[in-house]
Amino acid sequence: MPSLTRLKPGKRMSQAVIRGNAVYLAGQVAETSAGKSVREQTAEVLGAIDALLAEAGTNKTKIMMATIYLADISTFAEMNEVWDKWVVEGETPARATVEAKLVAPEYKVEIAVVATI
Repeated sequence: MPSLTRLKPGKRMSQAVIRGNAVYLAGQVAETSAGKSVREQTAEVLGAIDALLAEAGTNKTKIMMATIYLADISTFAEMNEVWDKWVVEGETPARATVEAKLVAPEYKVEIAVVATI
């Protein structure tokens, strides 16, 4: 049975868990751009995802599934402007986007992904 590796484990959760060839990232939110625009927060979150995937030994072209939570679905196009520049054409993951009340009002976007190594 494959072992588990936890990246940046905390009291309540790890930022990523690796099992076999799968990498599961916790939902990422913007820390430095909290309270700013969805565009700014999305860029920060995608940068955090890039960093965690790199630490796990993979990259965004290996993302199988992305789940995007928006505090306000009317910001969908704004988020997509940043997303579309970030994803690699022909390597886009399956994706779901939903409106949800996030953990704090300053967060406007949260993204969780599952990738392979």
